[in-house]
Amino acid sequence: MVSRPATVFALSLLSACSATPRPQMEWVGISRGFVLQPSGARFVPWGFNYDHDHDGRLLEDYWVAEWATVAEDFREMKELGANVVRVHLQFAKFMDAPDRPNADALRQLVRLVALAEETGLRLDVTGLGCYHRKDVPAWYDALSEDARWSAQERFWEEVAKTCATSAAVFCYDLMNEPILPAEKRETDWLAADFHGKHFVQRIALDVAGRTREQVARSWIDRLVAAIRKHDARHLITVGVIPWVFVFGGGKPDINDPAVGGALDFVSVHFYPKRGEIDKAIKALAAYDVGKPLVIEETFPLECGYGEFDDFLHRSTPPASGWISFYWGRTIPQLRASGTMKDAILAGWLERFRRGPPPW
Repeated sequence: MVSRPATVFALSLLSACSATPRPQMEWVGISRGFVLQPSGARFVPWGFNYDHDHDGRLLEDYWVAEWATVAEDFREMKELGANVVRVHLQFAKFMDAPDRPNADALRQLVRLVALAEETGLRLDVTGLGCYHRKDVPAWYDALSEDARWSAQERFWEEVAKTCATSAAVFCYDLMNEPILPAEKRETDWLAADFHGKHFVQRIALDVAGRTREQVARSWIDRLVAAIRKHDARHLITVGVIPWVFVFGGGKPDINDPAVGGALDFVSVHFYPKRGEIDKAIKALAAYDVGKPLVIEETFPLECGYGEFDDFLHRSTPPASGWISFYWGRTIPQLRASGTMKDAILAGWLERFRRGPPPW
């Protein structure tokens, strides 16, 4: 018996899931900010990164055996007032080889899209994650830059084929916080870990006579083209570290119009610091490049609630969307734990229920 391609299984399952009647979701488009189509109603992304659970497990670590937990978390996020959930797909879970997608992972992605439709949430599908170094296959790191990009193109083709027909997908984020090499040749595709996770990844190890801008544009254009082969409708972005804020000046790199022209909107990750709200707002203005802007990661990590409220309120404009974090614990559960970390998260979730700024 000849096995069919992975995407055939995924698309068949998506069709079967779609047979169940659900409220009709409108598509998200762009007209200055975000709008719902065809109604033209304004859409303000307000939601959560669902990147891991309370114990640090990535979504693919438990979304098969503990699907009921995922479904419950989606309902909880909806009840808190979210309309967007950012999920982080790990490259190695979706690709068994440079040209061979994993059928089981694609089938599970179909279930996730169907769950988003059922709960009325929209997915920010962030791809190419290598968050746990132990999960990254040796063959992937051994690829040349061109071969690695080709494998990434194949990843995005399969995801786009799977998600193309659903209005429950808000956007595709090509990679979380990609960075470019400096003048010297790098030896590791992953940057330093943050509490055991590698959220930052290099898109090249060597500029090899090119400018950094040329490297970034070539990578973006290739991956966008791979998606557009199968999905002409969903929005595409890249979530970046706001180097203008980190370094106190400069200009955007990936979101420079000459580099990221193929991207539909800007996504930046801002964690304002105590006493530096003015600096954060000034840096944010540098990313106002004529496209809608979403603060795709934000949280009162390094400042108090009052300053964080001030940052959110003053960030609009230019921001027209905000995505924070939810790690699978409700407000009562967080309050009951008795830890300072959980108390801070519970306090933020209570404030999240007010909805997006301005208040």
